[in-house]
Amino acid sequence: MDEYIEANRAHWDEVVAPHRAGDFYDVEGFIAGKPRLDPLVREALGEIEGGKVLHLQCHFGLDTLDLARLGALPVGVDFSARAVEAARELAAETGLKARFVQAAVGEVQRTLGETFELVFTSYGVLTWLPELTSWARDIATCLDPGGRVVVIDSHPTSMVFDDERRDGELRVRYPYFETTAMRFREQATYAVGGLALEHDVTYEWMHAIEEIVMSLLEAGLRLTVLREYPFAAWRMYPFLERGEDGFWRLPDGRRDIPLLLRVEAVKPE
Repeated sequence: MDEYIEANRAHWDEVVAPHRAGDFYDVEGFIAGKPRLDPLVREALGEIEGGKVLHLQCHFGLDTLDLARLGALPVGVDFSARAVEAARELAAETGLKARFVQAAVGEVQRTLGETFELVFTSYGVLTWLPELTSWARDIATCLDPGGRVVVIDSHPTSMVFDDERRDGELRVRYPYFETTAMRFREQATYAVGGLALEHDVTYEWMHAIEEIVMSLLEAGLRLTVLREYPFAAWRMYPFLERGEDGFWRLPDGRRDIPLLLRVEAVKPE
């Protein structure tokens, strides 16, 4: 397992620079004042001004910095040293008050030694974790009593379909209940294509709704929100169409499957 994690870490270290420079994240637009957090995330987060927020798997920090722009006191955590370095540089460039710390999920509380009113993680995060038990325990120990966690990510059902088909057909490619690592090798990411990556091998894991929810419950949290959405925050399949609200949907108004999952839980007082 360590071999898989280190391969992923090397990959994410390498893609920080092209992600920072590419159009997908529009860093220059953010610096100029363009918001990063979409309406779904904003709704889920609620009022955060003045609150301590822990942002897990923050990559190079744009969403964390947007939390600061909204008045929160955020700490962004990522396992990539280069991502954390880039996030700190952006914080200095923008003058936004956010801290960034390198730590792997499962080791956050041990690294930080503090608690938060809100833990937040979103979009393309769970698939990089080999298991969710330590993830949920880490979240629970990082929360103040009465604090809550907000998780928004790909719906597990959407993860089983072929993500390379262009004909609009939903055809199962990946087993829903797969528990072993899936190996991928490609010279592109969701954000940038045509790269010449040295570290082009990555490993991902499937996580069923049951695993996501039960890991939080078994960590002592109380589930408060479980919602499914027929749209995605990025082009999950090549044939998705982008609406005026910025979200991606199946063509012709189809609502065949859920594309996003939102889970929220609280730590009992």
